Amino acid sequence: MGYYIRVLATDEMPIEEQELTNCLPRSPRCELDRDGEGDSGWSHLVLRPAGGTAIAVIERNPVSPGELGEDEVAEFIEEARIGKPRSAARWLEQFLPRVKVIYALQILSGTGVDNGWAAVRALQGHIWNKRGGILQADGEGFSNEDGYTIVWQFADDVEGTWKMAILNEVGQWVSFEMDLGNAEQRAAFLEGILPQGVRILR
Repeated sequence: MGYYIRVLATDEMPIEEQELTNCLPRSPRCELDRDGEGDSGWSHLVLRPAGGTAIAVIERNPVSPGELGEDEVAEFIEEARIGKPRSAARWLEQFLPRVKVIYALQILSGTGVDNGWAAVRALQGHIWNKRGGILQADGEGFSNEDGYTIVWQFADDVEGTWKMAILNEVGQWVSFEMDLGNAEQRAAFLEGILPQGVRILR
């Protein structure tokens, strides 16, 4: 199945392949191999260092009737219906129908060579900044439009710090950095409550 990170974009305007190539970092020096016709007609790109092992596959899936993107959005809405915290999950249910295109980046073994993650993050960040929307990562969860994780999909044994957000009593996002392995902080987040001892970001 593979591991995916996604941009759930609200702007359906295609991004040209050359624009994506231009956003890649100089180190590692990477290239994009295209499967598709026309400057903006691509649906499948392979990111790889020059002559090296593939880093990621980038798919562009419009959310249209009968297309894969429509099925993915429907699956995400089903996930949101059982997501926690409930306040953020309800927000997500209302947001997902606005998604026009899903950019799915399948992470391959080349990310572990010569800082391949830098190229992946550059692509993800450029697409998100240009086309708006939210982020999703397998085994992590969904973000809000500011990029902070709002719906928990981490494994039970997860550890480390992470940038999160909850909705306050007036429906505004409060973002903070929490310890994912801290049981008290985790329990509070899952209830949609600002955990004690966290670092407020904004």
